[in-house]
Amino acid sequence: MKRLGLALIFSVLLTGLAFAQSSPNAKFDRKEHNFGTIKEEIGSVATQFEFTNTGNSPLIVQRVRASCGCTTPAFTKEPILPGKKGTIDVKYSTVARPGNFRKSITVYTNVPDSVYVLTISGRVTPKVR
Repeated sequence: MKRLGLALIFSVLLTGLAFAQSSPNAKFDRKEHNFGTIKEEIGSVATQFEFTNTGNSPLIVQRVRASCGCTTPAFTKEPILPGKKGTIDVKYSTVARPGNFRKSITVYTNVPDSVYVLTISGRVTPKVR
């Protein structure tokens, strides 16, 4: 009876370990970008956030949402294999937006119980009229 109980516990632990090892994971090189002081007349600024799949199964970026319409994200659509890199490109429109800004970009993936939040910030100086 003891052997049966030990065998059952051992098999449950191995199953859980195998499941944990087969999930994807996104590791971002950085999660914040500060544009510094920029001029309104340039129209827009852009940056790229790079990440690596440090897990053991393909990583899929399901959707990316910006906190407002002034920020436009684009992302790698294909599954990212373990050890490979993907990107989130972010463009911020400076037109008619003088002053300080801080915007968030939320990244939803197939990583269980994980949502990634990226941030851009800076200061837009108004156009001379």
